[in-house]
Amino acid sequence: MRAEPPAGSIERSAVARFFVAWPPLTLVALAWIALMIIVAAGADVLAPYPFTKLDLRARLSPPVFMGGTWPHPLGSDELGRDVLSRLIMSIRLSLLIAFFGTLIAATVGTAMGFVAAHFRGKVEAVILVLIDFQASMPFLIIALAVLAFFGNNLVLLVVLMGLNSWERYARIARGLTLSANEQGYASAVRQLGASNFRVYGLHVLPNIASTLIVSMTITFPETILLESGLSFLGLGVQPPLSSLGNMVGYGREYLTRAPWIMLCPAFVIVVSTLSISIVGDWLRDRLDPTLQ
Repeated sequence: MRAEPPAGSIERSAVARFFVAWPPLTLVALAWIALMIIVAAGADVLAPYPFTKLDLRARLSPPVFMGGTWPHPLGSDELGRDVLSRLIMSIRLSLLIAFFGTLIAATVGTAMGFVAAHFRGKVEAVILVLIDFQASMPFLIIALAVLAFFGNNLVLLVVLMGLNSWERYARIARGLTLSANEQGYASAVRQLGASNFRVYGLHVLPNIASTLIVSMTITFPETILLESGLSFLGLGVQPPLSSLGNMVGYGREYLTRAPWIMLCPAFVIVVSTLSISIVGDWLRDRLDPTLQ
């Protein structure tokens, strides 16, 4: 008779398989992302004060870990505004800008890639020229010029975030669509009478979605950093609204006297972008069949 393995070895092997499928660093990154989503969704409830409330008597109060008091656990800024409340509202706005910017980039880029792969010829050549032009231009300078000329507008800022990396999705969608046409299943569905919208939306797109999702996890932290950079320079989110980059920009003037004003949002930016990048690498390993 075949001997059964000890119960302890079964438990250890199950734990080992769990940590192979879910590395500890990935679990920590997922937990941080979940925390940021919860904070963004419940910002109005979680913020202890209105983020614009002034309290000049508590001006530049230190956080509790630097000898401060619990009414302002992360301290206060130069106007006595609670840093924790402003940080919570800034997380919401920065994540919303990054989310919609990434969504616009993925939508526009994927559509352009489908158009290039479908029509080929001159249409494809024009789209490829636009892709090369976008990739060769320093986008931060373009964004600075556009915002300086048209003025600071939140909708315009989100659209600019979306136009930052659409060419990446266009290249991916075009290449994978051409591969799908060569494999034959897209042509077979088209010969059965399916419309182009049905072919690309219900057959090609689901087959390339995993690659696009991984690309979105790369674009999302880049968008957060770009928005933070523009807000730091004073051309992004404007008062009374507050974003992470906006907080860092205002806090740099008090770096020696009140470093917590700048370091708290900077810490959130670094950890959030790092967490999303870690999850993106994990998704790439899980979704790419060539790496299995």
